[in-house]
Amino acid sequence: MGGIEQMELKEQLQKALVELRKGKERKFDQSVDLIINLQKFDSAKNAINLFISVPYKIKEKRIAGFLESKNKNIETITKDEFKKYSDKKELKKLIKRFDFFVAQASLMPKVATSFGRVLGPAGKMPSPQLGIIFNTDDKTIKELKEKINNSVRIKTKEASIKLSIGKQSMKDEELIENILTIYNAILKAIPKEKENIKNVEIKFTMTKPQKIKIR
Repeated sequence: MGGIEQMELKEQLQKALVELRKGKERKFDQSVDLIINLQKFDSAKNAINLFISVPYKIKEKRIAGFLESKNKNIETITKDEFKKYSDKKELKKLIKRFDFFVAQASLMPKVATSFGRVLGPAGKMPSPQLGIIFNTDDKTIKELKEKINNSVRIKTKEASIKLSIGKQSMKDEELIENILTIYNAILKAIPKEKENIKNVEIKFTMTKPQKIKIR
């Protein structure tokens, strides 16, 4: 994407954020959502599965690890505790409680059989791209947590991609940087780049979306 187009997109995003901030003050820090509507795009044929690192942390994610032994840096579920989750209710609770799961490589087959049926459809299965580890030393776990907190996962099931890219309390330039990083990564991942993009919208949790035209 050329420099001029980036500048235009930046300006449009700035205007949209100014409009969104005019909305009624809410009692909570609203999420800022990015919606990218695709066109002439077959999501079955060109499934997108990306981890994108963003410059500014969107939110502190709740992370759990399937590890051989307890680790003080992360909420741990050890092999002995797996049987507790054969109860479907407990399993559903677990999936709700955490945003992201990591696993020690040696436990992956067991994780797949014990948790796969629920983690898979929820899009939370530990992945080789980000989340399957061989070492569980402090440094590895801390670095992994930081990486997870600064990344977003995008999986397309339909012709519209919607994700949270930050909070209302963040500065406009931080939100714009996050949006551009994600937008450019998606652009590279779709077959016809800009031709596949119908439009872009941004909104706060409680507002109507602001449409952004892509030329």
